[in-house]
Amino acid sequence: MEWIRSLCCLAVILAGACGCLGSALDPQCSGAVAVQKRINCHPQPDASREACEARGCTWCTTDVPNAPWCFFPEDSPYGYSLGRSTEKTATGWRITLSKHQVLSLFGNDISPVALEVEFQTRNRLRFRLYDPNRQRFEVPLKIDSPGVTADETSYDVELTDDSSHFRIRRKSTGTVLWDSPLADLIFSNQYLQITTTLPSTSVYGFGEHEHPSFKHSMDFITYGMFSRDQAPEPFANLYGVHPFYLCVEPDSNAHGVLLLNSNAQDVTLSPNPSLTFRTIGGILDFYIFLGPTPENVIQQYTEAIGRPHMPAYWSLGFHLSRWGYDSLDVLKKTVNRMHYYDIPYDVQHFDIDYMERRLDFTYDKVNYAGLPQYLRQLKKEGMHSVVILDPFISKDEEPGTYRPYDLGEEMGVWVNNSDGITPAVGKALPPGDSVFPDYTNPRTLEWWTQMCLEFKDVLDYDGIWIDMNEPSNFLEGQYPGCAVNDINNPPYVPSVSNHTLALKTLCPDSKTYLGEHYNTHSLFGWSQTAPTFKVVQQATGKRAFVLSRSTFVGSGKYGGHWLGDNFSRWKDMHQSIIGILEFNLFGIPFVGADICGFNDNTTYELCLRWMQLGSFYPFSRNHNSEGNSAQDPAVFGRKFAKIARATLRIRYSLLPYLYTLFFESHVHGNTVVRSLMHEFTSDQQTHGIDTAFLWGPAFMIAPVLQEARRSVDVYFPEAQWFDYYTGHKLPSTWNKNYATVPAPLSKIPLFIRGGYILPEQAPATTTTKSRLNPFGLIIALDEQGKASGSLFWDDGDSIDTIEKENYFLAKYTYSKGHLKTEILKNGYRGADSLEFKRITILGLKRRPYVVALDGRAIRGYASSYELSGKLTLSISAPLTQELNLMIY
Repeated sequence: MEWIRSLCCLAVILAGACGCLGSALDPQCSGAVAVQKRINCHPQPDASREACEARGCTWCTTDVPNAPWCFFPEDSPYGYSLGRSTEKTATGWRITLSKHQVLSLFGNDISPVALEVEFQTRNRLRFRLYDPNRQRFEVPLKIDSPGVTADETSYDVELTDDSSHFRIRRKSTGTVLWDSPLADLIFSNQYLQITTTLPSTSVYGFGEHEHPSFKHSMDFITYGMFSRDQAPEPFANLYGVHPFYLCVEPDSNAHGVLLLNSNAQDVTLSPNPSLTFRTIGGILDFYIFLGPTPENVIQQYTEAIGRPHMPAYWSLGFHLSRWGYDSLDVLKKTVNRMHYYDIPYDVQHFDIDYMERRLDFTYDKVNYAGLPQYLRQLKKEGMHSVVILDPFISKDEEPGTYRPYDLGEEMGVWVNNSDGITPAVGKALPPGDSVFPDYTNPRTLEWWTQMCLEFKDVLDYDGIWIDMNEPSNFLEGQYPGCAVNDINNPPYVPSVSNHTLALKTLCPDSKTYLGEHYNTHSLFGWSQTAPTFKVVQQATGKRAFVLSRSTFVGSGKYGGHWLGDNFSRWKDMHQSIIGILEFNLFGIPFVGADICGFNDNTTYELCLRWMQLGSFYPFSRNHNSEGNSAQDPAVFGRKFAKIARATLRIRYSLLPYLYTLFFESHVHGNTVVRSLMHEFTSDQQTHGIDTAFLWGPAFMIAPVLQEARRSVDVYFPEAQWFDYYTGHKLPSTWNKNYATVPAPLSKIPLFIRGGYILPEQAPATTTTKSRLNPFGLIIALDEQGKASGSLFWDDGDSIDTIEKENYFLAKYTYSKGHLKTEILKNGYRGADSLEFKRITILGLKRRPYVVALDGRAIRGYASSYELSGKLTLSISAPLTQELNLMIY
């Protein structure tokens, strides 16, 4: 195999269809780098001509918004060049890079630097830049490598003839996916920078932020990534860190890129188009996923970082929560009014109100007297309960009275100060001061497991909600403040809120088991999620429900996520769609936003429209904050409750389809919710759409996102589409066009894509009840009269049913008037008592003469045909036996 292919330098850099800014220049600096190609040489605030030129960089003003005035010149004095010759390794090759000059941007530059390339699989490449002479921090996420070079690859790795550029190219098309000038590489002790050009401006991902659109603006936008307890606001670094993006190439192929780094970092998206990554520690550890479809990219990504967990069936039901149930009586009244209106509802959450003085592993025996008995009552009624736990433990209770602290102190489980010995002490929700468990420490996992198991004997919870695990601290660093040193005050602070690392958290020089908090801070929630998942399984003996606010690469293997402390505003409702699409890219498909908004008071119409949208979040929960008005769907009266009930019943009827999507996510790494671009990648119109979304490939949700609107403008990509409510085929003239669709207050527009079969089940007020109900199939035909789909079914909450093959899986195909069943696995005997009672076929071109099931004609009274091409059949057929339907 040829390890390095030398090429001539490209004269033209491919650019996307939009976002190019030309080369407007200050007339006094002719010959400077064109504006769209500028790379910021002074990324921290307060740049000046003097400071810029002292760095050996070019100063040139421009009226282009956000464009840097201080930038690296073409003949940059920075960067690296090829050193010693190529060394072949078991997995690829390694070369040594040497720094050009002594000039340094932030000091302590490292030279030499090793560039190591691993040809891991056909569609996965890893390359990393590291210090060959000194071990630096690396993220402890295990990504399996075959250990040998892949026999065949869909990519080439290239150095230009003059060794000035490092490139990755797609073999099949020649498209350059990654192109880094070595002159732009900086690798110092506390500042690492690399730039790559992109093949297009269709870029998605990076998180966690409140992005204004799913498809990113490339107009010199910078996003910081460093986990922080912060309500969503534009450009702010939020609760989790996901340095992953997906790019759609001009020919509609797609690839994904991960920078596996947990230090504070930022990325600038420039109109060239290009990306500039900056991080203040660790190494530059990149993984490239070649797709070539967006779905392939996410499958390859989750194969590397960990497949999403398989959620319990009950967790796909509707959840209700709030911070502000002042007593158990208030909560009971809420539950009772939900039941009064027969609103589908599976899970009740318990926020910090239930605790005694906000102390973890306690409950308030005055305001929540009888809570243990009430949880058992909910369980008897087929419902489930989730309790919140925060990641800080009060240290100021009377000695011997608060076991979580006493045991933790005895076991030495806390994050420590910079001395590595004394616990870091901060301020959080409990009275007094708090210490913080170090979940990277094996002793902490023992302590956490023991406390959660003991708490299960007090409150019979079904799941745990882990909040504020960025970790949140109400001070700027712990007592007595952060020392003045390069760890707490690095020479460069990425583009994070307030340009400080200690705000609302611990000092960076705090010590964890894996090293300084400077390196491990953004891993806190990630390191807490896996042990919580394991202890919930151990405590309940069932599939775990874990909901975490802070996430990192790979968190989806053990938990779900909600989008944090949003606001009761129409724009927040729209942005929740963007967040849910992004977290499906990040491998965390069990995601939702607080329906009706967490902060501020909602309004009747906003909450109603949000209940309609939230009924189709993968994780569907209504939650709000202390001091705000109640916003559960039963509190607004009968009319509101009726509409919310009707929409949730649609969700519940389609839960078999949603559950099957989660099975495919767990086994194959598929997305559950996806954008129209994801399915219709070659249609450029879909690339910027984030006001509608899909469940899997087949079910479109197009919510109302503006006040007082009674219609929605919906874009329909090239396919046969059907109205979910009527089953009518939409006009073909709507294809590849926007159409205005009626959306009265009582309705959210929903559509089914032809070519797919969706399993359904009669809904009920809980999944405990609905799982016993009859099934149906919705068969939506494409223009060729074909459709296919699957159904996965198991007991809904046992651990490892897939691995143990205790499940039922069938594939249904319809073609030429014939519905066939292929039973791929029939290992769940609990499905034997279930039946199909209805089959709905959409898109027939004529009325059938005869319909036969398993060779026997279906009588006329059990068959209903509409001129729109909709056929409804009432049948009785065992779920676990093959359905053989013929239409003549």
